[in-house]
Amino acid sequence: MFQFIIRRILQTIPVLIGVSIIVFSMMHLVPGDPAQVIAGEGAPQEQIDNIRERLGLNDPLPKQYLDYVTNAVQGDLGTSMRSGRDVSSEIGARFWVTVELAFYSTVLAVFVGLIVGIISATRKYSAIDTILMLVALFGLSMPNFWLGLMLIQWFAIGIDLPSWVPFFSDTAWFSPSGWGSFSQVVLPVITLGTSSAAIIARMTRSSMLDVIGQDYIRTARAKGVKEQIVIYRHALKNALIPIVTVVGLQFGGLLGGAVLTESVFAINGMGKLIIDSIQARDFPVVQGTILVASLLFVFVNLLVDVAYRFLNKRIDLD
Repeated sequence: MFQFIIRRILQTIPVLIGVSIIVFSMMHLVPGDPAQVIAGEGAPQEQIDNIRERLGLNDPLPKQYLDYVTNAVQGDLGTSMRSGRDVSSEIGARFWVTVELAFYSTVLAVFVGLIVGIISATRKYSAIDTILMLVALFGLSMPNFWLGLMLIQWFAIGIDLPSWVPFFSDTAWFSPSGWGSFSQVVLPVITLGTSSAAIIARMTRSSMLDVIGQDYIRTARAKGVKEQIVIYRHALKNALIPIVTVVGLQFGGLLGGAVLTESVFAINGMGKLIIDSIQARDFPVVQGTILVASLLFVFVNLLVDVAYRFLNKRIDLD
């Protein structure tokens, strides 16, 4: 098991290198002079030259990339052009906001998706199966930003509930030490987790139906094993591998989807930081935020691969 984990960690190194190259290239793929874009139209040449010197744009590209990677490994992602603070500090103040939002949305998605998928699989082609899959299709097709706006209209504006009012406050309510109010968590988590719950539900149903039709399941039932044990101990355990894959991918997707959700609910997280930085042409912050989100996504995929071995030790991923 230890050798498997080491091998998977080593296999992520080329991925990390590719991610760093793509993130580094973002600034240079912008049409025109990056320093001119950052400074804005009509900026004096002196200001443009200062920006080029500050960002090291006068150096050759290979040297710029090596400096960027070297500094990133040491935790130095540059300096914000807007605030003058370290990019690492800017991201650190928002990191746990987005991670916790994505994590609790994933927990909701897994909880709802597994329940709906198991019920649909055990009642195949019944009325409840049809209704649940139609609801899942609706959740899958519904844009997150629209759902968020509707939830705000229905629960934060349309209904007079004092405990649901502070949705647009500037308090740090997804902080590692705790939230300001549970009511501030509910709607963003529902908004972000709905589509993922629908995907997990459909995958769970499909995977469970495939496993339930296997010979060992029929043998267990013929031996008189209780249906709950057959479903949850035998069928679900062997159906979890594709579900775990989907959950890992969905967590990465939720990190990206948090951009819209944080904008709708005015959540001060990494998603809103990206939007504000793009509008302010703050390229170092944009690069740093995307790099951190990409590394987190790679780390989650690594955990998914390790989870495969815990679920089925016969699996050997090359």
